Amino acid sequence: MAIQPKKHGMPVQEADVRARNFKEVALGYDEKTAVAEAQRCLNCKNRPCVEGCPVNISIPDFITKVKVGDFEGAYEVISKNSSLPAVCGRVCPQETQCESKCTLGIKFEPVGIGRLERFVADWHNAHGNGEITVPESNGHKVAVIGSGPSGLTCAGDLAKKGYKVTVFEALHLAGGVLVYGIPEFRLPKEIVKKEVDILKKLGVSIETNVVIGKTITIDELFNDGFEAVFVGSGAGLPRFMGIAGEGLKGVYSANEFLTRANLMKAYKDDTQTPIMRAKNVAVVGGGNVAMDAARTALRLGAENVYIIYRRSMDELPARKEEVEHAQEEGIKFEILRNPVEILGYKNPADRRDLKNGFVTGVKVIKCELGEPDENGRRRPVEIAGSEYIIPVDCVIMAIGTSPNPLIKNTTKGLEVNRHGGIIVEETTGKTSKESVYAGGDAVTGAATVILAMGAGKTAANAIDEYLSQKQQ
Repeated sequence: MAIQPKKHGMPVQEADVRARNFKEVALGYDEKTAVAEAQRCLNCKNRPCVEGCPVNISIPDFITKVKVGDFEGAYEVISKNSSLPAVCGRVCPQETQCESKCTLGIKFEPVGIGRLERFVADWHNAHGNGEITVPESNGHKVAVIGSGPSGLTCAGDLAKKGYKVTVFEALHLAGGVLVYGIPEFRLPKEIVKKEVDILKKLGVSIETNVVIGKTITIDELFNDGFEAVFVGSGAGLPRFMGIAGEGLKGVYSANEFLTRANLMKAYKDDTQTPIMRAKNVAVVGGGNVAMDAARTALRLGAENVYIIYRRSMDELPARKEEVEHAQEEGIKFEILRNPVEILGYKNPADRRDLKNGFVTGVKVIKCELGEPDENGRRRPVEIAGSEYIIPVDCVIMAIGTSPNPLIKNTTKGLEVNRHGGIIVEETTGKTSKESVYAGGDAVTGAATVILAMGAGKTAANAIDEYLSQKQQ
């Protein structure tokens, strides 16, 4: 049978409809389409796709199960390595990881691995019996700080090995960036809740509203009988550009804007959470967070939303699918542009430029690409005299985040780098402090969900080895 050269398309809401609602954009494969897509897999002996997966899912094995309609068997294969399959199938950048290694991709489009993972996880959630075998306790206690993707993965892997794991979450709901950062239309929060509930059934305890460094310190966790600690507290400290006008009303960090919209449900009609429903919005940045903020602003009623990015479309770090969805929905891309000032006035009756007023526009300067920087990306060079103003009443800064310094400042012996990231051994996640491990954005700064999960898995294995040797 001839191989279909392209992936089977993902059904989605029509752009003009979805741009005004918060329902999930992608609708998922049905059984027939999933089987057909699975049949494109060559089942390579050298399994390059597994090498491209940060959590090493046995991709050919689960796809083989899908081929024959054994969807529950496929889920069992995936869940051996991933604690969050329904999440990963939706938000992981498969195009630069597992799918980029797919042998079929040399000649045709690679197998839709992410789409199949999502299908399998959703099928299990809809049809599975919900029964989970709780491993026998090994008598050891481990604390996990943060319930984002790295923390949940570490907790899940340790629980499967028999550890008594307690996750400490600063917010009132478990999920970390999965609930406060990624919008409902990309990742429904009910999906996250189901994944968390599975971990609870494994025996993982989750304590919310606990701020490590304020409520309790890492040293005090050891005093309470925990034998090892994993820090997966993420990177929630927003960055700004330091340009004039960032103190004006209507300027948000993407973190605050998305937290209000997602975790605090500001998108709902009956919400009590204040959020600016601006008519004209500029989002500064070109990553997935920038796309999320722009598309959220559109759904909150904006008439014009601009992405301001200092490099070209070819350098945009956001996922290709997210960029395409944003373009389809009418987001305008101001490419090779850099903000130099945010303009504003104090009140509608006084339109002079004053500090601490309301945003009226953002002044940008045109750029061109120069020589490559230390990362190999061509530097944007500003073109003198090319400034112009984009009229907006809201500006959202999506230019990255850093780890919060609270844990560093309250934990003796924990070394960090100049960006505030915790320094760890790459192969183990071990920090400079005895019995403390770390991973995810708390180490690297803002990165992808799957890389954070990979770090959580690495640390779980290292903690298991460390405590096993300590017992001997």
